[in-house]
Amino acid sequence: MCELLGMSANTPTDLCFSFTGLTRRGGQTGPHKDGWGVAFYEGKGVRLFHDPEPCATSAIAGFVSQLPIKSKTAICHIRQANVGSINLANTHPFTRELWGRYWVFAHNGQLPHFVRHVGMYEAVGDTDSEEIFCDLMNQLRQNLPRDAMPLQLAATLTRLAQEYAQQGVFNCLLSNGDWLFTFCTTKMASITRRAPFGPARLTDADVAVDFAAETTPNDVVSVIATEPLTSDEQWHIYQRGEWRLWQLGEVIASGQVEVPEYHNGQRL
Repeated sequence: MCELLGMSANTPTDLCFSFTGLTRRGGQTGPHKDGWGVAFYEGKGVRLFHDPEPCATSAIAGFVSQLPIKSKTAICHIRQANVGSINLANTHPFTRELWGRYWVFAHNGQLPHFVRHVGMYEAVGDTDSEEIFCDLMNQLRQNLPRDAMPLQLAATLTRLAQEYAQQGVFNCLLSNGDWLFTFCTTKMASITRRAPFGPARLTDADVAVDFAAETTPNDVVSVIATEPLTSDEQWHIYQRGEWRLWQLGEVIASGQVEVPEYHNGQRL
């Protein structure tokens, strides 16, 4: 399995603290050593970094962890390969253009026998994750209007996510820069930090930060991860089939749908 990291904030915020914790799981404190990637939205643009090397020892990851790129929305993924070769084309997050915006997607799980619907979007690599993303984009393009509102999009995304979860483990992050959609089949957690801010310490690295010194009283920053990244904060643990739509650090819609239960990737 892989691990996910997402951020939604009401002000441009850097991901350095959370990213540092996640990278340790990419070959040091965890087995996710088969590549990594991160996407930072900057207005309508996206700044992307990908590397098929273990992120715990990647020089590029080390550079990014020290680079205070500020974004309101970010998506990161560290890979433990199950389907597809270990190469640059197969590193998440994946991106495609739809309705004049870059859409970014990262997936944790396996749908090894997945076959996408016919459409204009095709995979470049050979992962089931990218095939799912292309299928999702094809269905959005074919079934929704260009000016679909976020809640209308959320309803369609939830229906598709529920369908994918019938075929295998489907934990995902998806964004077009305006919002961040999160869906959980097996593992996901989130935390929203707002005033009064306090200190936090990473679980996977001897690193701590006092957010009170790094923020303003109006800041709202939410972090979503496969598993909690800090040891001294209270994280919300997603339930099976739970989804949330985030915008500017807040949950603007949420719900829970029925999905199969999986253990070690196998349906119970």
